[in-house]
Amino acid sequence: MTDDLRRFGYLRAMAAAPWLRPGDPAGNVQELLQALERAREAKAALLLLPELALTGFSCEDLFFSSGLQQATRSALARLVAATAEGGTTVVVGAPLAVADGRLFNAALVLADGRICGAVPKSHLPNYGEFYDRRWFTDGDGVELHVVDPELGDFRLAARQLFEVAGARVALEICEDLWAPDPPGARHALAGADLILNPSASNELVAKADYRRDLVRMTSAQRICGYLYASAGPGESSKDLVFGGHLLAAENGIVLGEGERFSLTGSDLLVDFDLEHLLHERQRNSTFRAAARPLPYVSVAAGRGLPLTDSLREVAPHPFVPNDEAEFSARAQEILAIQATGLARRMLSVGEPKLVIGLSGGLDSTLAFLVALDALAKLDRSTRDLLAVTMPGPATGERTLKSARALASSAGVTLLEIPIAAAVAQHLADLEHDPDVHDVTFENAQARERTQILFNLANKHGGLVVGTGDLSELALGWCTFNGDHMASYNVNASVPKTLMAYLLRWYARHRVDADLAAILEDVLATPISPELVPGRSDEDVAQHTESLVGPYELHDFFLYHYVRHGSAPEKIRWLAGRAFSDRYDGSTLDRWLGEFLRRFHSQQFKRTTLPPGPKVGSVSLSPRGDWRMPDESPPPKF
Repeated sequence: MTDDLRRFGYLRAMAAAPWLRPGDPAGNVQELLQALERAREAKAALLLLPELALTGFSCEDLFFSSGLQQATRSALARLVAATAEGGTTVVVGAPLAVADGRLFNAALVLADGRICGAVPKSHLPNYGEFYDRRWFTDGDGVELHVVDPELGDFRLAARQLFEVAGARVALEICEDLWAPDPPGARHALAGADLILNPSASNELVAKADYRRDLVRMTSAQRICGYLYASAGPGESSKDLVFGGHLLAAENGIVLGEGERFSLTGSDLLVDFDLEHLLHERQRNSTFRAAARPLPYVSVAAGRGLPLTDSLREVAPHPFVPNDEAEFSARAQEILAIQATGLARRMLSVGEPKLVIGLSGGLDSTLAFLVALDALAKLDRSTRDLLAVTMPGPATGERTLKSARALASSAGVTLLEIPIAAAVAQHLADLEHDPDVHDVTFENAQARERTQILFNLANKHGGLVVGTGDLSELALGWCTFNGDHMASYNVNASVPKTLMAYLLRWYARHRVDADLAAILEDVLATPISPELVPGRSDEDVAQHTESLVGPYELHDFFLYHYVRHGSAPEKIRWLAGRAFSDRYDGSTLDRWLGEFLRRFHSQQFKRTTLPPGPKVGSVSLSPRGDWRMPDESPPPKF
């Protein structure tokens, strides 16, 4: 579909912590040149090196030495010349002396055989083990035009955006990140989507955890990519040990982390998704409304290299955490949100009973369990849950058996109301041939069931608990004013893939062996609306995923289309990576096209949804997260 993934907004960057020695620019530049070669081989558009990497951070009073300063200039000139080959932009730390006698701790941006610009460290620590102000001048507010016969002309200032292969890159140096007024916040508001931090942060017990959290949450607050490279063990001197901590984060998620304490140096290679970041910023009104800083200067700083592969893992089930411990915590929280939302709705109307249609399928089973949890929260008896099963012309024996077993195991009375006769009468009134199993035949059953549930709720002073899930709402796989409607839908923002995991978690952690066996059988039952009769009670004529496509694909498409705002072409490429071992290209094309068609054509159903608890970052509620015209055509794909 494309030979260069940069068109999807990807940018590859490398952070490196080479083995460097304090006071040895000539030796250090050899290590930096090798890191540059590795970055080029990896097709990285950017190489980030640590703070004061050319000299080493631990030079102390040697920073004032004219010999060290000249050796640094010579080493820097070599590194600048090496970037003339193009492709990879280098960010390197070095002491920078200017004509008026000031010495700055600076990060220099090198590309295409020149120094594109330099950024001074704004906040100089002078506490604990750090004495930066002994040698360097604060860079906050500095705006200088440097003219150097050996190094060329460039700007020394914090307010610069470096344009690198489509990315807007800005720099802050070590302590700047830890400061109460970090320059990186202004960088992000000025348009920087990627912030680089050359650092020299020594290692202490638990400091790495703090540093990791700081980088991760900074990327979330600024809605940016953040790349961090700290000095390695070779710069350890006297009381301080450096570990070479390398970190990459994107909008609150750690993308990668390098090996610390390596005596041979370490690298970290990551791909940032700049398109995703732009989408997040556009949809975040708080970010959009924040006051912008004074204008920044934009500087061209390298074209990058063609990117034909990707380092990013693409999860096939983005709604479901891969880690078992994380999922267990997530499952408990989701169920608590669902039950609390329902309990609060009950309190708003007094002491209503709950009325639920229990089909024996996946969705209604989870909603049934949530209803039990809500009653338990309110110290209410299970007698206040009225479960109703309504077998119709196509109801299978397996699901009916499951519904009965669920109610019995939970101590809930199950009301059975067959609807075949009522549907037959209704179809006769419409002069509809009962042997024609079309949409009228199917929807008559769904609406008959909904009518019964609401009328029972009226009779018993109850609320109808909805069961339809997020995946069905995305596809419009529900009957308008049938199962589409409820008093409160507890499953409204739970996708089908997550629902299966939740039910399995519930079976393993919340119930006894007998009920667990029933839940496992529900999970093993083919997904079907059971609206068209089969040849026998055991035959299922309708398999939902054969009709609308695999739910795991639709949940994947939904996540990337709504959560990330990705274009169909990018979604298709992502799906090809995530499902390479399960679906061929033509299958992915078919179901992505079907998803887009259904998602756009079925918005009218979502426009009139009943309320339900939001449990994740993707919701289709018309009152909050998702609003679109009912008439919009699907994008061409």
